[in-house]
Amino acid sequence: MSELQQKGLEFAKKIFDDVREMSRDVQGVTRQAFSAKETQVLEYLTQIGQKLQLEIQPDRAGNVWMTLPGKDRTLPAFVAGSHVDSVPQGGNYDGLAGVTAALTVAWWMRETGFVPERDYTVLMMRGEESSFFGKAYMGSLGMLGKLTAKDLALKIRDGSCTLAQAMLSCGIDTEAVSGGQPLVDTDRIAAFVELHIEQGPTLDAQTEARAGIVTGIRGNIRHKAVRILGEAAHSGATDKQYRHDALMAFTDWMQRIDRAWDRWLVKGEDLVFTVGVLKMASSAAISVIPGEVTISVDIRSLSADTAHRFHELMQKYGEEVAAERGVTIEYDPALLTAPSGVDAALSDRLEASAKAENIPCMRLASGAGHDSAVLGNNGIPVAMIFVANQLGSHNPHEAMKMQDFMQGTDILWAAVSHYDDK
Repeated sequence: MSELQQKGLEFAKKIFDDVREMSRDVQGVTRQAFSAKETQVLEYLTQIGQKLQLEIQPDRAGNVWMTLPGKDRTLPAFVAGSHVDSVPQGGNYDGLAGVTAALTVAWWMRETGFVPERDYTVLMMRGEESSFFGKAYMGSLGMLGKLTAKDLALKIRDGSCTLAQAMLSCGIDTEAVSGGQPLVDTDRIAAFVELHIEQGPTLDAQTEARAGIVTGIRGNIRHKAVRILGEAAHSGATDKQYRHDALMAFTDWMQRIDRAWDRWLVKGEDLVFTVGVLKMASSAAISVIPGEVTISVDIRSLSADTAHRFHELMQKYGEEVAAERGVTIEYDPALLTAPSGVDAALSDRLEASAKAENIPCMRLASGAGHDSAVLGNNGIPVAMIFVANQLGSHNPHEAMKMQDFMQGTDILWAAVSHYDDK
């Protein structure tokens, strides 16, 4: 175990413990995007940056940049970080692990008196999760001028406010955010590295490689609300041939999609499909044939073409089922996020850094989306470090081991400190 892994443990653990306490919910933690709680967490983390004598610079989208000056300030910066928000009643490490790792590296630089060749910047982003407004990557998209007036009109899940209103409550310039122009100079970023918990089981199933270097980030096509409209009727008085059962139509539809998914996987296509929300009509009852079902849809792939073709197939199957069952299917507008590759040279540097620190690692794809995908798709060289996490993610039970986290942080430190080696 390296010196950083030993001595940085207490610093990092305190951040995790403090942020957990300030954002604790009935279960897990809740750090709603563009809320007072998210702001409180940002302010706490910013205070740590101030103690480390970092230069603090919020951008107009509400993200915070904290820089440790390098020897040659004309060079573009090495940037590391992640998001500070969470899903409702989620785990404490999704997003926060990346910010904490970046801060721990800055702390280690101050502890050891290390001055990097170029600026080293910790980037803390707001609003990565889509759980509250149905839109992901709001902080990173906002700083790149990629949010639209339509995005800002999205309503929060309880209908109490729009995204624009929530941003305004945080002092964010919504006109600038939706103005179509970048709010930051991306040419000043030499590299962006995001450490993140793996949100699946691959790394946790390994005995040796508890860290991973990401090969690519899946994009997605999402619908928040697809409505299957049939006809509610008496469950005892309506024979089968007269029914227009929205729930039976749903099950037919999903069976066809599931069988097609299997066939596509056999062909070698990268694809995942999820219905995460299933709602019956408010009038649903034990004696009523379901007349309305509302679902969410989430299609993800490393290939935009694969995702779009499967989306088209889903709609085709929907038309077939609708005709057979006598129902109609209504789609809300699709929400699209492009898949992203990672910078090959930067990823190779991370792998070399792991080897130099004698940390076993493996290459793997990211099934979840990340701010790195947004930055990478806008010309910034990005790479990601995954660390093992137990008990899944987007739930209160995230159980990342600090030993695994410190290994990932050590990889980041090695990559930053040797980035400009000749």
